Amino acid sequence: MRNSAYVDQAAIWAKELTSRESRGPGDMENAWRRLEARYGISFGTFWALRYRKPHNIFIEIFAQLHSAYQAECERQMRKLAHEIEITKKITGASHAAVAASEAVVGKEHKRKK
Repeated sequence: MRNSAYVDQAAIWAKELTSRESRGPGDMENAWRRLEARYGISFGTFWALRYRKPHNIFIEIFAQLHSAYQAECERQMRKLAHEIEITKKITGASHAAVAASEAVVGKEHKRKK
């Protein structure tokens, strides 16, 4: 893969992490600070990947972003599984929303194996 492809992928992960962490307009820098505290990825890394992409990226930063992105995806899947359980209690296990949501969780579970 070209160096620019690694930078582009890192920028995508950084954007997704920022989007998931942000609480609304004007919260981007605060989101970056929360992500820095949670995952150890510097505020400056998020800033650079958004505003001034570097030509190269250190493998450590790339690996940190990948790891953080994976952790965030797993956190979202756990939240979805919890919401499915709540929905089952309210609507019953045979409801269409429950079946569709369980299909997503099952598909992701199979993909990981």
